[in-house]
Amino acid sequence: MTDATTFDRRLEPGIDDRHCRFTREQWAKLRDATPLSLTEAELEALAGLVEPVTLDMVRDIYLPLSRLLNLRVAAKRQLRAATEGFFGRVLPPRPYLIGIGGSVSAGKSTTARILRAVLASWPDHPEVDLVTTDGFLLPNAELTARGILGRKGFPESYRRGELRDFLQRISSGEPDVAAPLYSHSLYDVTDEVQLINQPDILIVEGLNVLQTGPPSSTPFVSDFFDFTIYVDAEAEDLEEWYVERFQQLRKTVFREQTAYFAQFADLPPSAADAVARTIWRSINLVNLQENILPTRARADLVLAKGHDHVVDHVELRYH
Repeated sequence: MTDATTFDRRLEPGIDDRHCRFTREQWAKLRDATPLSLTEAELEALAGLVEPVTLDMVRDIYLPLSRLLNLRVAAKRQLRAATEGFFGRVLPPRPYLIGIGGSVSAGKSTTARILRAVLASWPDHPEVDLVTTDGFLLPNAELTARGILGRKGFPESYRRGELRDFLQRISSGEPDVAAPLYSHSLYDVTDEVQLINQPDILIVEGLNVLQTGPPSSTPFVSDFFDFTIYVDAEAEDLEEWYVERFQQLRKTVFREQTAYFAQFADLPPSAADAVARTIWRSINLVNLQENILPTRARADLVLAKGHDHVVDHVELRYH
């Protein structure tokens, strides 16, 4: 392993003076001997609708990240054991909490699925669960009644108190904590829930996981995480990916009879392109600029993507 002095000289400043910037090649070397357990078929099942993911990407980006997280999980367990020894009693089990944030169409869901699969391959923590914050959105009926359906995904569109309560119960070691589920076809929350039963690691993915607000005695969602990741890309690339995904959904989910966006399924491609860009620029871009992008510097790690969806470099907070 490179000594600390040489290591520091090779790294560029990141988004601020608390982050170091690794090229993909530098980051890939930190994999060490971490084995690759995913097959091509398994990876294909984890990929996004328009986001290609290769085994090389997993080797170069996700295996070093999983190694870092495995070390941090182990350190957290050692601290827990020391605390239990100090108090002379066993504490309730608490999952290691990972938050993944970023813009709409950045690839947060794909990142979360791949990271879950890679982390679950470590023998020390086979139970890795994944929750998305979409389930904590206000129902469409309530958004409509409040006049904010067009601001879906903005901070005020979430049941933030319920999300905080969920994370508090998880952090307290409660078994079978229910997380509400969201249907992207219906574009609404459902009556179904996902039960989280004391996993070793819980990944929480969503637009709002890094957001804070004015000083308050009430904890923010971001206060509960042990490690946070921001999936980053240029706004122009995010728009193109959003439009591409919108066009793909017209051929699949939008064709379901109950689909919220079924009205767009048979639009000519040019008209659908215009609709998608209007939605992006009037809603998602505004949310990105006002609420999501300002949280990037708070992340422990930033995965910075190029226009081809490939992670170009990684920025890691070191203090």
